[in-house]
Amino acid sequence: MADWISFWDTQHSIYVNARHCDVHYRGIAEDLRRYVPAPDAVVMDYGCGDALHAGIVAAAAGRLILVEAPPGVVAALTARFAGARNIDVVTPARLPEYPDHGIDVIVLHSVAQYLSAEALDVLLLQFRRLLRPNGLLIVGDVIPPDLSTLADVMALLRLALAHGFLGAALLGLARTLTSDYRRLRATLGFARYGAAAMLAKLKAAGFSGERAPRNIGHNQARMTFLARPM
Repeated sequence: MADWISFWDTQHSIYVNARHCDVHYRGIAEDLRRYVPAPDAVVMDYGCGDALHAGIVAAAAGRLILVEAPPGVVAALTARFAGARNIDVVTPARLPEYPDHGIDVIVLHSVAQYLSAEALDVLLLQFRRLLRPNGLLIVGDVIPPDLSTLADVMALLRLALAHGFLGAALLGLARTLTSDYRRLRATLGFARYGAAAMLAKLKAAGFSGERAPRNIGHNQARMTFLARPM
């Protein structure tokens, strides 16, 4: 995980241009907004990334807690949302400070693939402590064992075609072939879970889960799971 944290703290080329980054985060925020249960809800987005449109989620909630690890990303988030009355930016080390059963919704989107199975187990137990008895855990962008890289590429190209950055996407894919991201993915790999395996992992941490009808974000070949404390 430390290698991935270092990667996300660099000027990487995952987003092919500003348009891609904007569309990516706007889509996630609009999807997440639908899961905010009430205007006074407390929402935690763990591993939120750049969270360019976190304001969309915050506008539907009482409080939004953005959790990130890379120092540069934390600094950028802190600056971006300095004037937001109901958005807090914290590091994972701050989680033990939060009281038991005080959060309504926790989001873990596009993070599970970067964690070892053991690290994910530990994190799910932390979430179980933090969530209210009727709270909701959203685990998004889970990669199935049989999903090919080509499927991810096609999902990106469809998004790019729909939003006017196809040329930049093609150039970005070419750059990725020689990038640190490709090297890390080849050496460290991605954690992958079938639906049954993810549901079993959630159950072991004290959750009753189900697969959502659609994945959060643009890539519908990946999976989102919805889980509640048992």
